[in-house]
Amino acid sequence: MKRVAVYPGTFDPVTNGHLDLCERGRRHFDRVILSVLRHDQKQPMFTIPERVELLREATSQWDNVAVDSFDGLLVDYARDAGATIILRGIRAVTDLEYEMQMAMMNRRLADTLETVFLVPSEAYSYVSSRLVREVASLGGSVDGLVPEVVAAALAEKFKDRKPS
Repeated sequence: MKRVAVYPGTFDPVTNGHLDLCERGRRHFDRVILSVLRHDQKQPMFTIPERVELLREATSQWDNVAVDSFDGLLVDYARDAGATIILRGIRAVTDLEYEMQMAMMNRRLADTLETVFLVPSEAYSYVSSRLVREVASLGGSVDGLVPEVVAAALAEKFKDRKPS
């Protein structure tokens, strides 16, 4: 039986922290599916197709990583994808409380799914998509925080903005 893990997120944009977790997760599971959550309450910078494409480009070197998108309940998506693991990252104690609540609810909804938490490499422990967007919007460098393809996409999004 193959061990399939779903790594869900908004990935707006994908960061090197996300990729760090994906790279380590793919060593422990036969297949990792990075799946972009369609979340109507959020105001994303990149569209779903843009995020999926950026993720595909950023993970193209890994043959056991797939990219997809979903809406609805994560447990339903994971079950349909043949996954038994939900992969999540925890950067700080503040992440832990929220992630524990989600893991417990997911377990209640589908007790055959397990949530596995990974801690990012120290170099990425402070990196978030929100901070990356903010730095890029203010004209700062995101080198080393995101893949080159994402840095280029951010530069394109903010090319007409002048930092204050």
